[in-house]
Amino acid sequence: MSLLDYLEVIVNHKVAIICTSLVTFIISLAVSLMLPKVYSSTTLFLPPQQSQGVIGMMAGQMGGMASLANDLFGTGSPADMYVSMLSSDAISDPIVNRFNLMDVYGSKYRVDAYKTLHSNVDISIGKKDGIISITVQDKDPKRAAEIANAYVEELGKLAVRLNSTGAGQDKSFLDGRLLRAKANLGRAEDALKDFQSKNKIVAVNEQAQATIGGIAQLKAQLALQQVQLAALRQQFTDNNQEVKNAKSSITNLNSQIAQLEGTGNVSAIPGVGSVPELREQYLRLMREFKIQETLVELLTKQSEMAKLSEAYAVTGVQVIQTAQIPEKKIKPKRSFIVLLSTFTAAFVSVFYAFSFEACKRMSPEERQRLNRICTLFIGDNILQLLSKIGTVLSVRR
Repeated sequence: MSLLDYLEVIVNHKVAIICTSLVTFIISLAVSLMLPKVYSSTTLFLPPQQSQGVIGMMAGQMGGMASLANDLFGTGSPADMYVSMLSSDAISDPIVNRFNLMDVYGSKYRVDAYKTLHSNVDISIGKKDGIISITVQDKDPKRAAEIANAYVEELGKLAVRLNSTGAGQDKSFLDGRLLRAKANLGRAEDALKDFQSKNKIVAVNEQAQATIGGIAQLKAQLALQQVQLAALRQQFTDNNQEVKNAKSSITNLNSQIAQLEGTGNVSAIPGVGSVPELREQYLRLMREFKIQETLVELLTKQSEMAKLSEAYAVTGVQVIQTAQIPEKKIKPKRSFIVLLSTFTAAFVSVFYAFSFEACKRMSPEERQRLNRICTLFIGDNILQLLSKIGTVLSVRR
């Protein structure tokens, strides 16, 4: 077929093509005008700032352990945690109640209202700046802005409540642990004084004192590492890489402590007297005293930090952009709907015209082959119906 043949086919079926396109244009225009307008409003904010918590603060004091403490509370960023909070029912529930969304969405059950609300809300995190954005779509422009701002308000309330509870628990934990450490320190100090008075030993040399101080620091790190390992095992199995790293750190600390303490007659701590038994007893009492003294010093600092953390549990949500009432709708895009529908109808009409002409020009043998193929796919009854429709259209044309 030449170009003129194609033009001839289109001209022969121009009435059907124009009518189909025109009817589609009118129907799509009517449907697009009936579709409700949807508005969108966006708010931007920075996530609330939290305190590290007891384990995080203790790890920071020990040095070199902060990364492990951060892993203890999850490998995700704080922004990821707050995005999960925003998607929870703890925030969706008061929003549904405040704006009576069950009636607005026509939902019989609350779970359906939650689903509709979540489908109308888009929460995302900036990859470079960490800014959280909440975009809400609604038929009412005012309600769209109010819901977006309500998300930020409810997140702030939930964060304050959770952090206040966590800070109170941190302080209670530290206070109890500090009382026990002070009691242990008092007993260790009394035992050391009694031994010194009984055996006339006043002090150890500087090298031995430095070594004992190092052992005390390592013992404190070991105690913290064991607490963190226990917490990790509550969340993960022993095959988890974080658990393996914590166990490896404990093994290394035990090895360092064993090297400093020594075994049998071999020890890194210089002797303090000529009597081996007195030396061993004195060093053991001195070491216990130093360990308890280090723990009391550490816990005292953390107790003061926990008091501040309880008073200022969260700094609040830092809003960068408040959601405003939108002036323009975002959908439906009526012109796009009408043009797409019209062009699609025109294309289908042209395709039908070429198919119809191709069938007319078939030889009897080709027509029989086509009938067999169509019969295999659509059946005899439907094929006869289509044949009658084609005959009627041909007669009218």
